[in-house]
Amino acid sequence: MSSIYHFQTVKHIVHGPNSLDLLADKLVLLDRPVRRIALITQPVMEGNGVVARVVEALRQKDVQALVVRDVQPEPTIENVETVFREQIEPFAPDAVLSIGGGSVLDAAKLFAVRLTNRQPLREWLGVDLIPAPGVPLVLVPTTSGTGSEVTPNAIVTLPDEELKVGIVSRHLLPQLVILDATLTLDLPKPITAATGMDAFIHALESYISTKANPVSDMFAMESMRLIGANLVEAYRNGRSLPAREGMLIGSMYGGLALTAAGTAAVHALAYPLGGMFNITHGVANSMLLPHVMEFNLDAIVGRLAKVAHALDIARHDDSEQAAAEKLLERLREWTAALEIPQDLRSFGVSEEHLDALAVAASKVKRLLGNNPKPLSLDDIKSIYKRLLP
Repeated sequence: MSSIYHFQTVKHIVHGPNSLDLLADKLVLLDRPVRRIALITQPVMEGNGVVARVVEALRQKDVQALVVRDVQPEPTIENVETVFREQIEPFAPDAVLSIGGGSVLDAAKLFAVRLTNRQPLREWLGVDLIPAPGVPLVLVPTTSGTGSEVTPNAIVTLPDEELKVGIVSRHLLPQLVILDATLTLDLPKPITAATGMDAFIHALESYISTKANPVSDMFAMESMRLIGANLVEAYRNGRSLPAREGMLIGSMYGGLALTAAGTAAVHALAYPLGGMFNITHGVANSMLLPHVMEFNLDAIVGRLAKVAHALDIARHDDSEQAAAEKLLERLREWTAALEIPQDLRSFGVSEEHLDALAVAASKVKRLLGNNPKPLSLDDIKSIYKRLLP
């Protein structure tokens, strides 16, 4: 566990069913007046009437909104730059608002800082490379998975390198977050599964990270409790508001945990699967999770045992080894119950791709450095191979 640690988070969080209705009123919490706002969203949010509702509420406050809907799922760095140059920059908004999943939230973060910094995004790949704060940023998540609304991270895809990479900066933290679980009630089952597992992985990896600390442990453990209790129910009964509330708060806590401690090898190995084979982030993480944790088991058996007891998976008289193994079995059960694929062949991956995948994953040193055990190229390749039965 880290002996020196740093924690930062957003300025304001508004939570509760239908709290989106308060958005226009809550703009007064931002550090400057807003008369023009760029609304980064997805077509589904227009189709269900959410965007029209928000635009009208903003209009009544004399705030003009530009609706931007062209951010790709798992956006490339070129897509983010193009949307910024063609739509955001000419509009010159006073603030940026995003309503949607992790991809549009991450893009909105980058738009906000691009408005006040001249450097292209490629100069920011890495940690703390953005010189100045952006315009005020408001984030409203509509999935329960990325935790992006409370992290200083934005993920982009580099097609030329077939890799996803992170831009990390305190300037990417929003000033206002609205958590409204009613926006997640109609989330499709596959997205509920992938994002829900992703949120759990944020918490679990933060808990076993070499940078784990008392702050991250607190958020990680509560995140895992909430998600463990609600994930399968949210998947099976998507209209259950209590389950969706538990998932939304659990996801947010997971984001706070990873902000304080960072994710590790699961995420590092997932990035090449997304960059090379377009496997969505949550699915890639979910496929890798049991295998990476098995690799790490001898180094983290005590920590995994604590999670097993917190989730009421283990008996009080179980040994640490038995409790940890019960947690790993539960992770396998979840991936089966949530119908998450477990064979990379279905995505076009074969043995001939393993070397390239391993080399790409080995470059994600920021996350591999958080893993409780070092991974050689052969170790990484072996983990991928387990997903080619």
